[in-house]
Parts: sequence; structure tokens; C-alpha cells
Amino acid sequence: MRLFLISYDLGRSRHNKHEIATAIMNLSEAWARPLETTWYVRTDLSEDDIQTELSWLLDPEDGLIVQAVSEAALLVNTSLRWFRRRRAAAEALSNIFAFPLNAPTAVAQPELQLAQAG
Repeated sequence: MRLFLISYDLGRSRHNKHEIATAIMNLSEAWARPLETTWYVRTDLSEDDIQTELSWLLDPEDGLIVQAVSEAALLVNTSLRWFRRRRAAAEALSNIFAFPLNAPTAVAQPELQLAQAG
């Protein structure tokens, strides 16, 4: 796997910001986003493959940089936290529970009087 720096600049329209982020996360099993529109991605894809996957989301006035980079980097006022895509098996073992939307309401009880200081 190679490490790529992906950065983009959206011109006038920012309507597809979430779609671009989702597409970048789908490029690989591991990614990091040290700045709002700057990503590191570990992938087996080539620069051309990455550009093809992302270019359809960009408008003519938007910019895109895809560059193979080394692991060494200098970060100022930011940090690098790597994330991994969830796997189907991991989702089955998830500790997330869904609660019903129409949960039964508690039985109303009379309000109790506060104790008076004496």
C-alpha cells in the first residue's frame, strides 16, 4: 500500500463536501484528515485511479491534488489520527443498541414536597 496526500479546494459550491469526504474514505481501509480538506490515505490505487474516483464530484472551478508521499511529515497546530473502515464482522459485534422511537411513557407520580430546613 502507498500513502497519498489528497487535498481539494471547492470553488463557489460546497454542496458536495460530504460526498467528497465519503468518497475519500471509501478509497481505502485507512485514512486520516489533519485539516478540513486535506487527507492522508493508504491505498493500493494509483494517482490516476484516485483522480477518477473523485473527479466526478468536482465542479470546473474546484481544485484537486493527489500526491504520493512518505510517512514523514511536519504538522503544526493539528494532529494526525488514523481511522479504519468498519468491517461487516465488526458491526455484528457492535455495542450499539437501537431504542424504539415510541418508548412507553413513565406512569405519572405526584410531586413530592421538599423538606423544609429547620
